[in-house]
Amino acid sequence: MNTAAIHHQPESEFAYLYEADKMHIRLKTGRGDIKSVALLNGDPYQLEHSKWFNLTIPMEKYLSTATHDYWTVETSAPFRRLSYAFKVEGMDGTVLFYGDHGFFPYQEDTLKAANNYFKLPYFHEADRFKAPQWAKETIWYQIFPERFANGDSSNDPKGTLPWGSKEHPERDDFFGGDLQGVLDHLDHFVDLGINGIYFCPIFQAASNHKYDTIDYFEIDSAFGDKELFKKVVDECHKRGIRVMLDAVFNHMGDFSPQWQDVIKNGEESVYANWFHIHKFPVTYTPTADFEFSEDITYDTFAFTPHMPKLNTANKDVQDYLLKIARYWITEFDIDAWRLDVANEVDHRFWRKFHDVCTEAKPDIYILGEIWHSSQAWLQGDEFHAVMNYAFTDAILSYFVYQTIPLSKLVSELNHQLMLYREQTNQIMFNVLDSHDTPRLLTIAQNNKELMKQVLAFTYLQKGVPCLYYGDEYAMDGAGDPDCRKCMVWEADKQDLDMYAFVKKLIAFRKAYQPLLSEGKLRWLEIDEETGLIDFAYEYEEKMIRSIFNTGPSPIYFEKEDILFSSNMHLLDKNKVELAPYGFAVTVENTERIDQNDTSENRHAMVARSRRVSGLSTELSR
Repeated sequence: MNTAAIHHQPESEFAYLYEADKMHIRLKTGRGDIKSVALLNGDPYQLEHSKWFNLTIPMEKYLSTATHDYWTVETSAPFRRLSYAFKVEGMDGTVLFYGDHGFFPYQEDTLKAANNYFKLPYFHEADRFKAPQWAKETIWYQIFPERFANGDSSNDPKGTLPWGSKEHPERDDFFGGDLQGVLDHLDHFVDLGINGIYFCPIFQAASNHKYDTIDYFEIDSAFGDKELFKKVVDECHKRGIRVMLDAVFNHMGDFSPQWQDVIKNGEESVYANWFHIHKFPVTYTPTADFEFSEDITYDTFAFTPHMPKLNTANKDVQDYLLKIARYWITEFDIDAWRLDVANEVDHRFWRKFHDVCTEAKPDIYILGEIWHSSQAWLQGDEFHAVMNYAFTDAILSYFVYQTIPLSKLVSELNHQLMLYREQTNQIMFNVLDSHDTPRLLTIAQNNKELMKQVLAFTYLQKGVPCLYYGDEYAMDGAGDPDCRKCMVWEADKQDLDMYAFVKKLIAFRKAYQPLLSEGKLRWLEIDEETGLIDFAYEYEEKMIRSIFNTGPSPIYFEKEDILFSSNMHLLDKNKVELAPYGFAVTVENTERIDQNDTSENRHAMVARSRRVSGLSTELSR
């Protein structure tokens, strides 16, 4: 037994309250090294009295990565406190006790020692990670306001270009997109099935992207005003659409009055401690690329001299930013905050931010922009979710870039799911493209069937999907600023086939969201050679099952009741051909599947996912 590969951490993603009276417990072991794991658990004050250590609960081997297996179990405690440990049996026949002080022989004197057990001293509801229910049910739509629609030409900035007049927009172009344009197209979201809008920043700023904030308390004049924004929020809510604003609390724009005061007054400025300044006066050496300079006397976002970094440990800065956070919730009833460059702001500030926001609106959704592993921010006292780039990067790496094998895709997705609590996974923000990345169609080399397959695979994962504006019409675009083209509103330029597909995909996702959010993931079969991916989610005796053909040749399988598919052909009443880039999804009632089950029932079900032996040859005759 490889004990060095075994890991558990109390009060983390390995042991947490899922519901008020239900605890999820996980154990990580070396892949293929452990035959079985069982949980010993009971009240810490009744160990000797009730001898609960003589009872064990089998744990399920749930998900696996290239190097580890993850075992899971759900348990409860009548007195809302728990001691627990693990009985671990290796493939080599070794049986060990694993608890708070490590490994011991599995014998009575070990089992009776109270200090050997891990503990959750009390089930504190205040410490439980609470995911807003509505967030699980949301399909987000990201709007880059300057490029979505120009509904009011009277507020166009000087030098605004005709809508869509440039095939490839440049970094400083303006096209006049505004909030009136969003208001004018709310029926578009309703028809598509969208029930959440994520706005890139709309506060007063000098640039077209608005991430260089001047005034957090004002709507940018090129977008409209507060009265118009209030109307947008109200009309969205009437249609069942939630609204998320984007806040940049890591840095300000250099045209902000606070930074201008620092430039003017130097060390004497009342805002001198609002920033991370190393030497006065604040200076930098201009370069050919105005966005980049290393010779800066103050901290910035990246090396951008026009975005000085805020000192969020400063009490005055905290008060200012927290006032902003509360203001847009209480005055305009927004439903969520997306937080830019969230990983570069201190944790103490984000905890205060969380408390202010949840006090103002208990079911607020707080989303951090973090591109890497994010456990430190997802303990329940900072963010609810992060932009799940690490998860979707694995999807793109396999399906689009083809830089990883199928086994690595499965391993990486499982790894990401095991990094976080289950309620966190259910509301992680899954993006395939955004204002910061090339568009999906472009990286798919204009292969629309591949784009459909990637969208479908992502919408069938845990987490909540986000559609980047224009993807429903198959818009293309390389990296920033090309991914920020004007929305295509001319009917003759819109890909209506893609629109119909995305609309159907969204409807399917919403209809079966409980299965996808709450269900247990089952990898039924993956085949590196053919590119077959067959997986399912199981919840309350129902199973949603998806088969994807990611290989170069057709795959054949027995016909079932297919509810949603692409590139699938019915050959006869019993047989189906799934062409390259194809997928098929079915929902069925089923008995609960146990990953350790070797029954004929489970094997028969899994066998249905396999290619029909010899069918390809038979059909070619």
